[in-house]
Amino acid sequence: QVRLVESGGGLVQPGGSLRLSCAASGRIFRINDMGWYRQAPGRPRDMVATITSDGSTNYADSVKGRFTISRDSAKNTVHLQMNSLKPEDTAVYYCNSRVISPLPIREDTYWGQGTQVTVSS
Repeated sequence: QVRLVESGGGLVQPGGSLRLSCAASGRIFRINDMGWYRQAPGRPRDMVATITSDGSTNYADSVKGRFTISRDSAKNTVHLQMNSLKPEDTAVYYCNSRVISPLPIREDTYWGQGTQVTVSS
C-alpha cells in the first residue's frame, strides 16, 4: 500500500502565501504524475496543478501565475507554493499521485486525506 500525507494548510489573509507539501511512502517503485486538487463546500473536486515525472506542469486557469507546483522525485514529495491567495482559493486541498508498485508491477491512483486552506481577513 501507499500513503500520501499532506501538510502546510491553514488560515491566511488575502494576498498572503502558503506552501503545501505531500509525501508519499510505502510500496513504491516509481511515481508518474503527481498533483493537487481542491474541493470547496458544495462544489466538485477540481484540478489545481499537476506535474509529470519529467517535470512538465499544468495549471488551472484560476491559479496560473500565482501557484507553482514542484516535486522532489528522490524523496517522493510534491509541493504547491501558493502566492497572492484569494478568498475563492478557500478549499480542502488534496494530493494525488499515480504510483507504480513493485511485484507485481501495477499502477494505482492514491489520494491524501486533505488539508484545509482558508483565505480570509
